[in-house]
Amino acid sequence: MRFGSGRFGFGGASAADAPWPTPGLGEARNPWLDPAEIDPPVPEPIKPPRTRWWWAKRALAALFVLFLILLAWLAITAPLSKSLEPIAPPEITLLAADGTPIARSGAVVEEPVAVNRLPPHVVEAFLAIEDRRFYSHWGIDPRGLARALWSNITGSSVQGGSTITQQLAKISFLTPERSLTRKLREMLIAFWLEAWLSKDEILGRYLSNAYFGDNVYGLRAASLHYFYRQPEKLKPEQAILLAGLVQAPSRFAPTRNWQGASRRAAMVRAAMVDAGYLTQREADALPQPRLDVHERPKLANGTYFADWAMPQARALTEMSHSRLTLTTTLDARLQRAAERIVARSGLGKAQVALVAMRTNGEVVAMVGGKSHAQSPFNRATQAKRQPGSTFKLFVYLAALEAGMEPDSVIEDSPITTGSYRPRNAGDRYRGVISLEEAFVHSSNVAAVRLFQKVGSEKVIKQATQLGLKGPFAEGDPSLALGSGSATLLEMTAAYAGVAGNQWPVQPHAFKREEQGWFEWLVDGPDRYSSRVHEQMQDMLRAAVNRGTGRAASLNIPNFGKTGTSQDNRDALFIGYAGDLVVGVWIGNDDNSPMQGIRGGGLPARIWRQFMGEALPGAVPQRRAAPVAPPEEVDPDPVIGPLLEGEIEGQVGGANVRVTPEGLTISGDVGGAPVEMTVDGNGANVQRQRPPPSDPPQ
Repeated sequence: MRFGSGRFGFGGASAADAPWPTPGLGEARNPWLDPAEIDPPVPEPIKPPRTRWWWAKRALAALFVLFLILLAWLAITAPLSKSLEPIAPPEITLLAADGTPIARSGAVVEEPVAVNRLPPHVVEAFLAIEDRRFYSHWGIDPRGLARALWSNITGSSVQGGSTITQQLAKISFLTPERSLTRKLREMLIAFWLEAWLSKDEILGRYLSNAYFGDNVYGLRAASLHYFYRQPEKLKPEQAILLAGLVQAPSRFAPTRNWQGASRRAAMVRAAMVDAGYLTQREADALPQPRLDVHERPKLANGTYFADWAMPQARALTEMSHSRLTLTTTLDARLQRAAERIVARSGLGKAQVALVAMRTNGEVVAMVGGKSHAQSPFNRATQAKRQPGSTFKLFVYLAALEAGMEPDSVIEDSPITTGSYRPRNAGDRYRGVISLEEAFVHSSNVAAVRLFQKVGSEKVIKQATQLGLKGPFAEGDPSLALGSGSATLLEMTAAYAGVAGNQWPVQPHAFKREEQGWFEWLVDGPDRYSSRVHEQMQDMLRAAVNRGTGRAASLNIPNFGKTGTSQDNRDALFIGYAGDLVVGVWIGNDDNSPMQGIRGGGLPARIWRQFMGEALPGAVPQRRAAPVAPPEEVDPDPVIGPLLEGEIEGQVGGANVRVTPEGLTISGDVGGAPVEMTVDGNGANVQRQRPPPSDPPQ
């Protein structure tokens, strides 16, 4: 072995000087060792400029992504079930407790229709005039949009170009505004409906929601209203007439515009021929449909109780296509009594309100004014007025809750300090008296002193826990005299809470299920202690029997309080007897003072009259004179003298003399002496001559 030469030797030529073998196939070059073989650098390709098409493609992609996002958002936020709901509240009929209909409100709506159960000519009539390519498009018809756009531009006719799917989207989800934004939303919802529903489902929902005039919504309701038959049995000419109504139902309603409805029906027949659903011969052979409108008995939509009860009816019932009939708590007999008593009460220009309820809050009668036709404003539920001294109930409840007794004393004398110096009615003061006497006589100064003693926060607490909504100003001593505001319904419910010793009482127009024992244990009503409740009732009873409410006194146990606001602007009486709690208010709508009307006057008398009709035996009945047994009567009796002796006197400047023979009246008429005599011979009038004067001297 040699180390000095050779490929790996250390002597002789170096390894760098030795020639490299020529690489063959599969052998890599070494550019670092062979600079000549290094590849020249390749320049980067020049990017072409971004054209408009490049931007357009990306804009379209972004719009598509945005469209998908909007669809996803719509799927989350727009409930599909809304397209099933009628676009107007269904008709609700309210009944009194005895089943007497009292009011009807809402649209005429029936059960939805199923497309697969309808005769072909019914479906074809609507498709021909509304959307011929309904079963081939995806919610939007480009051809229809183009045709409508061209017609609108050329002015040949005004067309909307909306598909049935778009119309369902509009009536179910959107407002009737006309704007580009609404149109875009309509198209978006149409895509969404097409993705989630079948064509038959979309068409069925559209036909069940469309408006057909005469306050009628949906094909079934329209078929029954105009022809008194189910839509599954509609004749071709009847279906054609109904299909023509949906474009302008108010204008084409056949009950009011038969000629317009007939012209529109002719257009539908022509469209069916053009679409191939009918031959011209078949269309010409169709007769004119005959209306068979069955009017249901109309009920008063405007009574004060019905106006108040109807929103409760809507809230109690889920949205439904069928008509609803609900029984209320209204007692028809008591309602008639309330209206009759109010009508004959001699109110003059003043207004009136009356509320009667059970102790559990069931309203059985309501009067919100003298005439609903003249003024539908409900003064029982909407007018917030000063309750006057009826508010003193809460002051005395706070005092009893604080440990005071009815025989605790309070000063009933003029208040001479401070900025607020109320006065008693008639400036009558009784010195130091008991709480019961102060309540019985409705002392204003005693109520203010008691209010300041127990604290405004405790009085306000009593008012709010019994159901008054306020707001009430803390620290204001005038609050003790009812300077705040409340509705008559609120005040009556507060007294109901005291009557039944369960509060708060929520006035309601429909029966409610009683709470179970577990619900009562967890969320039962609050109560006063037996001491507080009995003592408050004793004072309320004393106020009626020997106080300011004597005009409301009954033959049965009765409790109540009068109220008169400043300057006689409001006059109230609220009380209870038996199982009824009744509040009466009288006042002017412009809050002007009244003359001679106070809470213990006309309101108390109205309350007593109502209770007299509501509760048997509450008011004593006038005894009729005893009827004598029939006797034989002399056909020509001789009437003897009515009195013995004579009675003589003056009445209005005339001399009157009554004798057993008759009546004589003498006096001057126009300066001439006249005498009239009434006796058994009739009446006789004579002119008396004056005595002759003395001859001249």
